[in-house]
Amino acid sequence: MLVVDDEAAVRTGIAQVLSQQGLAAATAADAAQALAHLGRQPFAVVLLDIKLPDMDGVQLLKHLRQDFPDTEVIMITGYPTIAGAVECIKLGALDYLVKPFRIEELEAVVQKARDHLIRKSRRAAPEPEAAGGLGLDFILGQSPAMKRIFDKIKRAAPSDSTVLLTGESGTGKELVARAIHLLSPRAAQEFVPVDCSALVESLLESELFGHVKGSFTGALQTKHGLFELANHGTFFFDEISNLSLNIQAKLLRVIQEREFMQVGSQKRIKLDIRIIASSNRDLNEAIKAGTFREDLYYRLSVIPIHLPPLRERTGDIALLVDHFLRKYSQKGQREVTGVSSQALKSLSDYGWPGNVRELEHTVERIVILEDGAIIQPEHLPSFISHRQGEFQAFSDENYSLEELEKRYIQFILRRTKGRRQEAARILGINRKTLGHKIDKYRLRTNW
Repeated sequence: MLVVDDEAAVRTGIAQVLSQQGLAAATAADAAQALAHLGRQPFAVVLLDIKLPDMDGVQLLKHLRQDFPDTEVIMITGYPTIAGAVECIKLGALDYLVKPFRIEELEAVVQKARDHLIRKSRRAAPEPEAAGGLGLDFILGQSPAMKRIFDKIKRAAPSDSTVLLTGESGTGKELVARAIHLLSPRAAQEFVPVDCSALVESLLESELFGHVKGSFTGALQTKHGLFELANHGTFFFDEISNLSLNIQAKLLRVIQEREFMQVGSQKRIKLDIRIIASSNRDLNEAIKAGTFREDLYYRLSVIPIHLPPLRERTGDIALLVDHFLRKYSQKGQREVTGVSSQALKSLSDYGWPGNVRELEHTVERIVILEDGAIIQPEHLPSFISHRQGEFQAFSDENYSLEELEKRYIQFILRRTKGRRQEAARILGINRKTLGHKIDKYRLRTNW
């Protein structure tokens, strides 16, 4: 949870009450700090003061509802008016607290938010059979491969055992992690995802464990780490193979001892979390290469779940296309209602190197950019509808492996119009590696 109030006493008091309920809370004194917190990780609930020094709380509420629609917002004010309360509720606030409020009032409104989140996450999915009976509307499939995944999710969810999710980029590893969390006894607590490839090594330890004031240059105040925010909930390490051996060793101790210390502190903090990790790399190969600890691998892989690439479950493509069509048609207020048989055949025949994520982005672009109620072959990107022509150059010559890599990366960069983040996702590498390849092969990036 995130508490946003310019009064230090209010922030501290709310955080203490939440802590007594087993809930960790980050705090922010103004809108800028709040947005910085939200930029680093999602929060299930934000308690937001209506009067802030740098932005009106109502304006920040509008921003939160637009950019963080899954976050519940509870407004706090010392200047209550009926008109103000009505406006906030209309803008999407879940409830309203008036200062000074009793502890019982705070506990009641927080419990209301938690109950609301559980109801939302467990609402009946529009395609119950397609969701494998999970009751969630964000993870779909009817193929035998996905039915096996759904069964593993249902079996894994009730326990606290660590889970290791493997599979190519874009196969939905984070969605599976969220499903396990939402079906577990920890569903009302925080789900904290961390992209291990996105955090700078020098800051990673402080982000995970937190630090005490003065522990290093720039540590001007004590900061709670992500582990504390996830306490009693679920912590998800996305692409865990990117962790350094030093951080791997510390994570192993956390799993073994269920406690940790903030940077610069000798005080041990008890930790009650479930850990789920993912990797698109073969961790056994990483162990052989000396870049991943074998003992950590065995600790993480108590319950291993491998997600198949989309090309191995093409029977789910029609279902997924229909789901994404409804999602983005509603979001963009467009009337795209279906896909022609010819277009669906092209979509099913394509190899989808970026997997479900690439399919979703493709459908989103078509809904936004193309006209017509039914998707036709001419609406598809040329590399999907005429892929033989696109790849003819690869089959006509006897290229070396290096030359093939160069040409394929250039092909993906052209497809994504030079957008490196999207290209890296499709290629299954991080942006840094893609940058090295671009420099090595002197590839064009402006399209």
